[in-house]
Parts: sequence; structure tokens; C-alpha cells
Amino acid sequence: MNITAAYTDLYQITMAQVYFGTKPDGRAVFDYYFRHNPFEGGYSIFAGLEDVLEILETLEFSSSDISYLKQKGFKNDFLDYLKNFRFKGNIYSTNEGDVVFPNRPILQVEANIMEAQIIETLLLNILNFQTLIATKASRIKYSAKNGILLDMGLRRAHATGGYYASRAAAIGGFDSTSNVKAAEDYDIPSTGTMAHSFIQSYEDELQAFRDFAKMRPKNCVLLIDTYNTLKSGLPNAITVAKEMEERGDKLLGIRLDSGDLAYLSKKTRVLLDEANLKDVKIVVSNQLDEYVIKSLKEQGAPIDIYGVGTNLVTGKPDASLDGVYKLSEYNNTPRIKLSENIIKTSLPFKKQVYRMLDDNNMFYGADAITISSEDQVALMEHPFDTTKSLELNSYKHEPLLKQVMKDGKRIISPRTVTEIAEYSQSRLKQLPDEYKRFQNPHIYKIGLSSQLKKERDILINKHKY
Repeated sequence: MNITAAYTDLYQITMAQVYFGTKPDGRAVFDYYFRHNPFEGGYSIFAGLEDVLEILETLEFSSSDISYLKQKGFKNDFLDYLKNFRFKGNIYSTNEGDVVFPNRPILQVEANIMEAQIIETLLLNILNFQTLIATKASRIKYSAKNGILLDMGLRRAHATGGYYASRAAAIGGFDSTSNVKAAEDYDIPSTGTMAHSFIQSYEDELQAFRDFAKMRPKNCVLLIDTYNTLKSGLPNAITVAKEMEERGDKLLGIRLDSGDLAYLSKKTRVLLDEANLKDVKIVVSNQLDEYVIKSLKEQGAPIDIYGVGTNLVTGKPDASLDGVYKLSEYNNTPRIKLSENIIKTSLPFKKQVYRMLDDNNMFYGADAITISSEDQVALMEHPFDTTKSLELNSYKHEPLLKQVMKDGKRIISPRTVTEIAEYSQSRLKQLPDEYKRFQNPHIYKIGLSSQLKKERDILINKHKY
């Protein structure tokens, strides 16, 4: 997809035209954050930053964009501005791949308000989706433990969203993808087996296996459930595996795509071992997710590789992350958005977030939000419950928001998907297990410095009716 600056909502451009005519030099700070962890989980994995930075560096309106906007009635002087539009702002962000939590800034945009407004939808679109999928992948990885994970969801993904889903899945812990284009562009290992239709196109299943093995002797995985897994598919796979050995090759694995995966994998493992094919891997697919894989593990299913599709790339059952983009400062003056729903009241000021680490460098379970000028926070206060606070002097303070773009140019070195995934796994190791469990995970504390809470409350009272 050719992403231009028109990859936005119409009201962003409409507001920008008003700013252009009334206060074109306004300087804004916007916060990106989300309000709830997806999947009723205890954490999320931040993903999509590298894509955002790459797009913003070259973002512009095309000539066809300008022509379309002219038809929509935008004024000529504003369209002349859009012809030369470039994002020239600053971005401060959490590291991509880090473990993040609700209701704390993950990324901040500091820019001319027209620029900041125009990029909002693009930023939300990429970060919300990739963070959702990376989090789902991380949960699946947690269930699979040392099992190998294959993303095979492109055909069930939401159109071209499957491209970014494969990237996010790799960040969340998946080992490879069936998505050739994503594998090529992001340097993700690509893998694949065969379809039932391949076997059905032959009169004989055994001949189908033989032809496939001859053409793909180094990475041969045979799908054995087209007709009858134990009476037909597996015996034929064993025959081909023995023939491959005579040629000096080895069958890599067999794949189960239907039926009782726990039962069939156990029976398959026994028969493969009896045939002295102990190195042949068992691959399974068919509507897998973190809960199904957890159940298979608990049943002792001898599965080596899990192929996960629909439930991964669609972020089932949540389908979206409720990430938002809120104005927190305008021309060096703090701004706030109030709501009857207290969780929707935004936080003013340009901010910093500090993560508390214990003596073992583990996450203590608390992130403190401060005004950006604060470099240490002694007390973290609950955002709305005046009876709750936490002393922080005994913990190490790790600042999480770092400048990644200055004047529209990135100032950090690009990281590969593999590097981001490795970083993410290292950060997850610092997160205690009680936050990773699927049922009733421990709630990670998010609080405010005393100064930020005081200033926020002043603004609440100022604007309250």
C-alpha cells in the first residue's frame, strides 16, 4: 500500500484548515496511550513504532490527494500548504517491544498542531493494531513455552492488515511466517507446508507425498489428515520418510490440521518412534490460540510446532485496542479533557514515565507518570483514590519515554524485527509471572507524581461545571 498523508480521517484535515486560518503556529503535545489491556490480560507489548517512524520521515500529500481535497471544497491557500506538507515534529516513545500498561503515555508527539493532527489517525491505526497482535502473540508464546510458532493467518486477516500482523506476531514471539511478502520485507523466516488440495489433485496420496518430497527434500512437511490420519496419511508419510533416508534426505515433519490434536499427536509420535523416525517433528494447526495450546500442553501432547492463524491475526476475541491520542499541552500551556467516566479524564502537561525496578532488576509492578521536568519521584499517588499512594525512594527509576525523532527525522538507529523481538523477550523476563497469567492477572499499578496530580486537579476544578 502506498501510504500518503491522506491516510487519515477527513476531520483531521478539516481541523487543520481551521488552524491554518486562525493559529498556524500553534505548538501541541499529544499523548498516545490505551485504556485497557486486551484479552483481559495483565500486560501488552508495544509494537509498530519502526513503521511509524519510517512512514513519517517521507509522509506527504500526493498530487492526486490535493486534487481530491480540492473537490471536497478545501481552500486554495490551505491546499498550497498541504502540497509542501512534511512532518517536522518531535516524537518521544517507549522502546518498541517493551511491556506496557494502560493509562500511561506510551508515545508523545510534539509538533505544530496541524502536523500533529494530520498524523493522528495513521499513528493510531498502526500502533493500535500491531500492539494488539504482538500482545496476542506473546500470550500464545507463553502457552507454547519452547514450542515453535508459525504465523499462518494471512488468508484470514483483515485484508492488508495481514502484512503488519506478521510483523507484530514476530515481535510477540513467533518464529516464522507463511506470509512471503512480510518475510521478505521484514527479514522474518518464512515457512510453509502443503494444502489438502495438493493431495486431492492426485489419484494416490502416497504419490502426492513422493512428488512433494522429491521437489522439497530439505524442508519437507507432509499433511496427513486429508483422508484418514492414522490409517492412510501417517503410514504413507512413514513410507516416504524411509525412501527419503535412502536418498540421504530426512523428513522434517508431519502436520495435523483436524481432529483431536492431543490424541492424534500422541498416536502419531508412538508410530513415528516405532519406525525409528524420532527426529520427525509434529506440526499442528486448526483454530489454535493461547488457551488451546495451554490445554494441549497440559494433556502432554508431543507437539513440536504450532501453526496459528485466524485467532492470532484478528486479535480474537478483542479485534481492536482502545488506543487514544489526547492533547496534553498547547503553546506550553497544559490542557485536559474531562469526562463523566473518570477513566477518560486525560492528563495534562508534557510528561515522563518512570518504571520502578527492584534490587534484582525485576519490574516492581509500578509505573509513575510525572511532569517531564521531574527526574525523581518519591511518592506515587493513585490517580483518583486519595487514600492510596506508594513510596518509591527504595526503587530504581527507569525513564521510559526517549526522543526517537527530532524535527521530522529519526534520531535512533533502525532495529530489525528480530532485535525488537529479542528485546521484548528480555523485558518479559523482568515481568513477574503473576502479571502473565490468563485468569485474574495481577494489576500493574499506574500512578501520578504528587506534582502532576496537584496540577491536574487544579485544571479539573478550573473546567468543572
